[in-house]
This record gives sequence, C-alpha cells and structure tokens, in this order.
Amino acid sequence: MKKNYVPQPMDTSDIQLTEELNVLVEQMAKNVHEVWAQSRMEQGWTYGEERNDTLKQHPCLLPYEELPEVEKAYDRDTALGTLKLICKLGFKISRD
Repeated sequence: MKKNYVPQPMDTSDIQLTEELNVLVEQMAKNVHEVWAQSRMEQGWTYGEERNDTLKQHPCLLPYEELPEVEKAYDRDTALGTLKLICKLGFKISRD
C-alpha cells in the first residue's frame, strides 16, 4: 500500500432509502456473507473457534443467521453503502 493513499468514498449521507430498499439491505447482507463464505471455502478454509490464517480457520464460516451481530452489521453496512451509491449515481431500483 502506498503511504500517500487517502480513501475517498463518495458521500452518500444525503441518500434516504425507501422502506422497500431497507428490507433489501438485509437480503443483500446475507448474500454478501454467502459469497464471502463460499469463496473462503473454495480456498480451503473451514470453521474454527478463532481465526487462524495458517490453518485456514475462521469463526464466521457459519450461516448468516448464526453470526454475531457485529459481523452482520459489517455485511449490512456493505449492502447499505452499495444501495446508497447506486441511488446517488442516479440509478433507480424497482421490483418487477
């Protein structure tokens, strides 16, 4: 990593999601976790009580519903940020 790198995420604090999109956040958060877990497992990782990079064990290789709330919040933040960015960029999300 270059020492002078300064992250500059787009400011989405002015974006308010509809109730329907707020429901979508949880579904997206679960899928974010599922994609992450599948990728880890394909790399040979398994569940372990504590993270161990040498043994490729991770305590979050569980179903989303069994994750600690702090881990779910991380996935929700990712989903929420993605939806807000989509809206900020002028895209519309609708259900057919």
